[in-house]
Amino acid sequence: MAYCICVLSRKKGKRVADITEGSVAPDFELPRDGGGSLLLSSFRGKPVVLYFYPKDDTSGCTREAVDFSSLSSAFSDAGAVVIGLSPDSVKRHDKFIAKHDLSVTLVSDEEKATLAAYGVWVEKSMYGRKYMGVERTTVLIGRDGRIARIWRKVKVPGHADDVLQAVRVLV
Repeated sequence: MAYCICVLSRKKGKRVADITEGSVAPDFELPRDGGGSLLLSSFRGKPVVLYFYPKDDTSGCTREAVDFSSLSSAFSDAGAVVIGLSPDSVKRHDKFIAKHDLSVTLVSDEEKATLAAYGVWVEKSMYGRKYMGVERTTVLIGRDGRIARIWRKVKVPGHADDVLQAVRVLV
């Protein structure tokens, strides 16, 4: 498996290394909800919706996960797989899934290496305080393993529907 090591600039929002549409999606193997691990390249031949979110059980992240879950049969009918990725632990993912009856797969990147490889582990600012965190982003990966579309700084309302439409166009 190939690993991508990315260095992020300390300037807000600036990435030294980044993904682009048309580039090969960085492969990863990460622990997943329910135990075991998930290898991204094992889904080659299917479209993959990979959404990055900051934290389980917060309002925006819960709404996003519930929205993707409510459309899981439509994504499946389109032949796509939906995967949520955050720095939360597998144990926390399992509680999140049980609490909200989620049907999407969640993977854990506690080391933040995959978040960095996709350029979504960035410096953020809130009330004048700077900190590192996840920039809510969704990546649509085509059957060939290349990035077909990127949504950055996602606003949650209506987002899952927009992604589903893009999957249907891709297929």
